Amino acid sequence: MSRQLKADMALLLVTIGWGSSFILTKNSLAKLPTYNFLTIRFFLAFIISSVIFIKKMTKIDKKTLKYGVILGICLYAHYAFQTVGLNYTSISKSAFITGFNVILVPVFASLLIKKLPHKQSILSVVLAFIGLGMLTLNENITGINIGDIYTLICAVIFALYIIFVGKYTVDSESVSLAVVQLGVVAVLSLITSFAIEKPIIPNDYQVWINIIILSVVCTSGAYIIQSIAQKFTSSTHTALIYSGEPVFAAMFAYIIYGENLSVKGTLGAILILTGMLIAELDFKKLLNKKDSLQEEIID
Repeated sequence: MSRQLKADMALLLVTIGWGSSFILTKNSLAKLPTYNFLTIRFFLAFIISSVIFIKKMTKIDKKTLKYGVILGICLYAHYAFQTVGLNYTSISKSAFITGFNVILVPVFASLLIKKLPHKQSILSVVLAFIGLGMLTLNENITGINIGDIYTLICAVIFALYIIFVGKYTVDSESVSLAVVQLGVVAVLSLITSFAIEKPIIPNDYQVWINIIILSVVCTSGAYIIQSIAQKFTSSTHTALIYSGEPVFAAMFAYIIYGENLSVKGTLGAILILTGMLIAELDFKKLLNKKDSLQEEIID
């Protein structure tokens, strides 16, 4: 098994975990203020990761620390907008809008290297925007849920985050890079919580179960795996795998809550996924394979 295949399989597990995280987060937010919740989640993840990888953390270099802080700020902004947005929108809608980052990754990557996106990427963006409109607009076409807007902002930030991880993890120690990020998110969430909320310690055991699962599986494990895996696969390939996140989230939402998208919302979601696939698939390679197969058959 190649390194890239192993990396892709690991990222797929992360995607499944993140798909389930929407429900765990939604349940936790019913009992905790937003940044209070993020503080507990990320401090637990940071402490657990630091203890497990104590040897690596004691040997961290300045470059890894610097990159970890930058990524941590991006990650904090992503979670802040996504978690606040989840207070005002449904699990399925939040998951699908967050998945829009899959299309933005190749577009932003093209802009960063000062090269216009391919027609394929432009088409995917158009399809995705139409899909987003169908998914997020209410019966009144001018009425967009504020939670949808927050979630779209989080998608933009996460697209940049994926690109930065792909860039920084090559020159850093991957595990330490991930752990520093978790600490930065925890500290920024704590500051925000004290500034605008009244932090509390939850006394509901179900909330603690949700937070522990989120901390260990969907935070500590997920971001350490991502930092390591992106050394062996591209940012756009990572984004393609993450396109499965809203699909898994919708599945979990349907199984647990019986939450369904409307017909218009379902069509919008299909357009978004179609845009994701168009943005990532290498049609030239597929056509070449098809031509080669036809030549073999003729021979």
